[in-house]
Amino acid sequence: MNLLEGKAAIVTGGGRGIGRGHCLQLAAAGAKVIVNDIDGEVADQVVADIRAAGGTAESGVIGIGSREGAEALVALCIDRFGAIDILVNNAGNLRDRTFLRMTDEEFDAVWTVHVKGSFWCGQAAALAMRDGGRGGTIINTTSGAHFGSFGQTNYAAAKGAIASMTYTWALELARHGIRVNAIGPTGTTRMSDSFAGGSAPLPYVDPALNGALVAFLCSDLAAGVSGQIFGSGGERVSHMVQPHYGKTLIREDGWTLEALAQHFTRQLAGEFGALGMLGQPYPFHGGVVAPGAKP
Repeated sequence: MNLLEGKAAIVTGGGRGIGRGHCLQLAAAGAKVIVNDIDGEVADQVVADIRAAGGTAESGVIGIGSREGAEALVALCIDRFGAIDILVNNAGNLRDRTFLRMTDEEFDAVWTVHVKGSFWCGQAAALAMRDGGRGGTIINTTSGAHFGSFGQTNYAAAKGAIASMTYTWALELARHGIRVNAIGPTGTTRMSDSFAGGSAPLPYVDPALNGALVAFLCSDLAAGVSGQIFGSGGERVSHMVQPHYGKTLIREDGWTLEALAQHFTRQLAGEFGALGMLGQPYPFHGGVVAPGAKP
């Protein structure tokens, strides 16, 4: 289906894994694709694969960990293809370490690529889309890690920030005809192989299986979809519900310490559900105590 015929797209981190799948699917749907990666060899290979299948693609070997890099990448797309219609913010990295051991450098390395890289690329692309007058689509990449993920304070924080940016950009950019959504993809990649949050090995999931949803969200078939996040990959497409308030207690004249002591646990403890990306049952009903202390 040539749903993206005539559209110009950028995929950051497009040389391997999930990003490669995005590039191939966008090109198969008719888009012209800038394959962005800091590894020129893998970017060139994806370009060759797209061209061999009859598509149009160019390499963009530019780091997006700076405003200058992001702006240069968008300028490259406009120079090669005459416009930018689609941006997929996919580039990412990991520096996993438990919270008490994590360094500033490890936090900043992840925050710079995921959050600031998405911000810089998104802003440069949105400005160009606005000035071009024909709207466009931005797809961000978040993760269930922002529910909480052991050993990934930096990554979880970044993915939560990207979810919040997605909601905000959708509100702000709609008047310019720009839709903004995000996916939380699943796939076996070099990054997923480093995840240590579970005790059992993760099953293989083809990372390319996320690309169809990205292509669909970038098409006119999804004209009414913006500000939404979807879990993707494998056999699933799952709508990620926007954070919202759950059970609410109301007390005339407000809450006192005594009233909270009487009602809080009785009314709310049963609401504390699964915690973390892997959905573990709430582990703290018995209390959180220091080693050697009595509960």
